[in-house]
Amino acid sequence: MNRNNEVSELIDVENAFYIGNYQTCINECNKISKASLEKDIFMYRSYIAQHKYRVVLDEIKSSNDTPLLALRYLAEYMSNSARKEAIVSIFDEKFQGDINELHVVWIIVGAIIYCNEETYETAMKVLVGNFNLECLSLHMHCLLKMSRVDLAKQVATTMQEKDDDATLTQLSQAWLNIQIGGEKLQDAFFIFQDLCDKFSPTLLLLNGQAVCYIGQQKYDDAEQVLRECLNRDPNNYDTLINLLALSQQRDKSSSQFSRYLAQILDDHKGSSLVAAYNKRQAEFDRLVLQFGPSNSKPIDEIVA
Repeated sequence: MNRNNEVSELIDVENAFYIGNYQTCINECNKISKASLEKDIFMYRSYIAQHKYRVVLDEIKSSNDTPLLALRYLAEYMSNSARKEAIVSIFDEKFQGDINELHVVWIIVGAIIYCNEETYETAMKVLVGNFNLECLSLHMHCLLKMSRVDLAKQVATTMQEKDDDATLTQLSQAWLNIQIGGEKLQDAFFIFQDLCDKFSPTLLLLNGQAVCYIGQQKYDDAEQVLRECLNRDPNNYDTLINLLALSQQRDKSSSQFSRYLAQILDDHKGSSLVAAYNKRQAEFDRLVLQFGPSNSKPIDEIVA
């Protein structure tokens, strides 16, 4: 395989991964016969994105001395809640040294884990100064989570200067446009549509379009797109979240909202929404006990 063919195939692998076409990414990796660390990184990340953690844990041993070990830690973190604290500590220790000496996959995985922990400032400390496109995209993600759209715009400009046509740059610009809202929602929609036309519609791209429709109050269009997403995967987390938001906006019967919420609570126990919901539910229960009526007698006894 000559160098140009290898670069071309890896671009196909990267694009498939970034638009959320994980099985295609794996298939493209399997077509590349030459050993490649970058290929393996995207392949194992695709398995993790599909929640096929056992594949990663079986194939990347804890004794692995390559950067792939970072992906084993990510699979452990995602699949075993009892290991989360230990995995975070491993990355804390890893980043005590010279971060510039590390392979970029360590930085990416560490930032992803810190984002999952919602410690966005820690993630940005790891990412700052790294001009890898995915590091820049993760940096923007952190800033958007912290509602710092002004700083996110600066990161977007850096990405555009580095590679304006890159799929990841286009996706990052779409996410920034969604956060800005207003007329920018239409710009974001067109980016998702262009990527659908260039590659193929994926759940990630379709859900992006649905968010744009909801923001523009085009609820019928949003529902149509989300129904297509449900047909592809009835348990996709992003789809269920968007349907939850849509059911609130349309003021339909609470049964529909409750149904989507119950599905998320049952099937996505490790998600940020479920964690936030359980925390608020526990706080509500505490307040009920604290401020509820002290008289626990039945009403008929009180009346009598």
